Amino acid sequence: MDLKLAGKVALVTGSSKGIGEGIARGLARENATIVVHGRDRIQTDRVARDIIEAGGRAHAVVGDLTVNDEVRALVSEAEALAGSINILVNNAGGSGPTEDWSNTDPQTWRSVYDRNVLAAVRVTNLILPGMRSAKWGRVINIASLAAMMPPANRPDYSAAKAAMIAMTASMAKAAALDGVTVNTVSPGTIHSAALDTAFRFVATKQGLAEDAPWKTVEEAVLSQFAEVPIGRVGTLEEIADAVAFLVSPRAGYITGTNLRLDGGMLPTA
Repeated sequence: MDLKLAGKVALVTGSSKGIGEGIARGLARENATIVVHGRDRIQTDRVARDIIEAGGRAHAVVGDLTVNDEVRALVSEAEALAGSINILVNNAGGSGPTEDWSNTDPQTWRSVYDRNVLAAVRVTNLILPGMRSAKWGRVINIASLAAMMPPANRPDYSAAKAAMIAMTASMAKAAALDGVTVNTVSPGTIHSAALDTAFRFVATKQGLAEDAPWKTVEEAVLSQFAEVPIGRVGTLEEIADAVAFLVSPRAGYITGTNLRLDGGMLPTA
């Protein structure tokens, strides 16, 4: 299926690694021009270079999304390099120290909210007006299953991601008549580099070889991390494919939704 993304320009924040990198690579495979963003110049340039070497189109920008001036500078640079941004994926974020309700600190909440919610607001405020003027645009906010199934620890992270889901609903209503759709994608347990390391650490303690095949590792330890009805973790490619569809012209009647990619983990009743 042709998703008709050729000629579209996508800025994916936090795409120098992890889920963001997977999304950037996936959109590039669908012929969009990608603006890769990160805070580390070497990593960010690496992803952009890999996309180009694979036959895609990409540029790299760096900046801290918690600093207003840096956000303005990186968005200006992105538009100078690639043209008007049609697609924005607010992926940058992350959690702070592992805290629970015995030691959680308001400063941690402030920092995590800034890195997730306010970072997305800063970038969106600069890009959304152009989309609305052009009468076409796509915004994807990357949240987390933790927003709907918050664990006992890291309450700051769960709350920030829940705020992003609410932000999506509000923005979608505001921009709908301007041809801009806004949706959330909430990943569950996804096979990132960090997850691979965590799974293999536990697997080796159980006697598996350090270089054991991923499927063997996954089968041995998945249940110790999460109860996933589908019986496996998700892949970066699956996240990227979902995002690619939602930002395509083919998904023009989908807005204000929260798409869970969790293998059925969230209870439905």
